[in-house]
Amino acid sequence: MLQNSYELFSALKQMGYMQTNRDLLWWPNSNTFEVVVGALLTQQTKWERVEESLKNLKTDDLLTLQALSAASTQEIADLIKPSGFYNTKAHRLKLLCTNILNEFGSFELFQKHVDRKWLLSQKGIGMESADSILCYGCSREIFVVDSYTNRLLGAFGYEFENYMQIQEWMQEGIEANFDKITKMYDIPVTLHTVYARFHGKIVEFAKEYIRGKEVDISTLNKRIRV
Repeated sequence: MLQNSYELFSALKQMGYMQTNRDLLWWPNSNTFEVVVGALLTQQTKWERVEESLKNLKTDDLLTLQALSAASTQEIADLIKPSGFYNTKAHRLKLLCTNILNEFGSFELFQKHVDRKWLLSQKGIGMESADSILCYGCSREIFVVDSYTNRLLGAFGYEFENYMQIQEWMQEGIEANFDKITKMYDIPVTLHTVYARFHGKIVEFAKEYIRGKEVDISTLNKRIRV
């Protein structure tokens, strides 16, 4: 029986997750403005399609806060078509960039001063998107909860009322066992790094072992200490 999130983290690490080496924090180009764009574009679509949109924006020199704020909605929409819902996302992306500039003046000041409340007040930004931006774009000590996390914990018999309860449970187990976790690495790691990588481990595991309503946790169970 899974007792806490540390046991889940440990089991996933034993299984070799994360398997990708694209970024130390798992999310590509972490701690850059690209995370903000990706967090909005990835809603209701696959990441591979988001990468196409990001490439298009970069090719047209629009992958900056200032450029997206100044671009027309139609211009943005044409470039992010691979991500789906492109008209809605283009409008929200332009508005978000404009609001960031008006409120903070630069992406660097945004990284330093933005909080969840401000992000949640923006059109199209929910809890998962806000925390993705805070964790992967702003280096905050926040664990990102997604549907994979909820379904995985459900397979172990856990039920939560809301996003915040899941997040609290996940963070408690890591924080209580952080000293043990640091010994798993050959390099110094921060709590922020562990949260970021833990989320990445869950996503990579889920893509292999979750199919529809079926969640195969048999391999994980073998590695969880009772």
